Amino acid sequence: MGKEIKSPFFNKLSRREFVKASSITAGGLLLGSLPLGTSAYAAGSDMLKIALIGCGSRGTGAAANALSSTEGVQLVAMADILEEQLADSYRILSTRYADTDKVNVPEEHKFVGFDGFKDAISLADVVLLTTPTFFRPLHFDEAVHQGKHVFMEKPVAVDPAGVRRVLEAGKKAKEQNLNVVVGLQRRYDMRYRELHRRLQDGQIGEIISGQVYWNQGPFFIRERQPGWSELEHQIRNHFHFIWQAGDQVLDQMIHNIDVANWYLGEHPVTAQGMGGREVRTGKEYGQIFDHNFIEYTYPSGAVISAQCRQIPGVFNIVTERFNGSKGFLSTGGPEGPTIHDRRKNELFRYEGEDDPSPYDHEHVELFDAIRSGNTIDNTEYASISTMTAIMGFMATYSGQFLEWDEALNSDKRMYPHHDLLPEDVTWDTPAPVQPKEDGYYPVPVPGVTEVL
Repeated sequence: MGKEIKSPFFNKLSRREFVKASSITAGGLLLGSLPLGTSAYAAGSDMLKIALIGCGSRGTGAAANALSSTEGVQLVAMADILEEQLADSYRILSTRYADTDKVNVPEEHKFVGFDGFKDAISLADVVLLTTPTFFRPLHFDEAVHQGKHVFMEKPVAVDPAGVRRVLEAGKKAKEQNLNVVVGLQRRYDMRYRELHRRLQDGQIGEIISGQVYWNQGPFFIRERQPGWSELEHQIRNHFHFIWQAGDQVLDQMIHNIDVANWYLGEHPVTAQGMGGREVRTGKEYGQIFDHNFIEYTYPSGAVISAQCRQIPGVFNIVTERFNGSKGFLSTGGPEGPTIHDRRKNELFRYEGEDDPSPYDHEHVELFDAIRSGNTIDNTEYASISTMTAIMGFMATYSGQFLEWDEALNSDKRMYPHHDLLPEDVTWDTPAPVQPKEDGYYPVPVPGVTEVL
């Protein structure tokens, strides 16, 4: 468990070793007291200025988590492509922190449009990147270019090319000793950290197999409004379009997949699976499947079964379970966060009702690292888990058996699209995917859809 393997993180001509889980902290690679280099913030400064890029519900929540996590932080800039979304976010945050100086965003620091993120980033020490996933590689690249510390939501990309771009930007961030925290918050959850510690101590032996689940009801849908262009409709309903958010495998089950990679200390080398649209078949549901099942095989020989669905009225579960040579580990679900031996005797049960929220704690550790001069860098493992999830829905969409190297290096896009460069985009720009004459969008077909 946790042995080193090779991975072509950047391209076929350049390879880097995947770092064992036992050699990194749960929060990320701690690089010690290296100098901050070109970082925008010097350790010891009084105030950390924050810019929020993407002001939807997740962005507003992330900003609240950041502002509540410590003193000496202030929101100074906001950017979004939707004016009313930025206004709502500002109203919520300014009301919540009305009796403090934590929200100080004058009108001239509110940027609306596809290219507003650049100006907002320039005003901050730390940027929160919380837009729909498609834009993440572009925004991360710009934040690193400007020498800013970063919190970015998961996933970090929607396709292999995006993952490679994030990894390349991550190299530049590391050269500048910038802090990068990614919202895979289970890594900052005390329950998961304690179970991981006991796993590393050998309490269940070698992991042989595991099951991870994200089964829930459907995502919300925003009904198309008069005056919306096709591009605006798709962005407002980004969960339902592959080019915007991938699939549920990527947008949600990445959390479970990340735990599997973390606990095993390696990423899978193959994936195969199945999925489809059984219930959510209307045109309003865009393109993604409503159920997926993926079988990942790891270098150690362990097999992780991953399932997710978005169907109403059925059994729901969100958890992870790992089967070892000496026992079983559950992170939640019916058994709770427990370790059992192979005779099902309970050996450990985690009790942590007073634990800090991992959504807050990831920001606590980010700000502590900035102020101390240490560096947290989640880029690598977040990119690996993003790619693991992408390989999963590539396998279910195509119905093919996929290997890690060929998936990571694929430039095949199921639906041709440009990069939506902000200087070229308006709401009248054609959306990357178009509905057919009957109003339905093209949907992947296993055995027909090509992903390599």
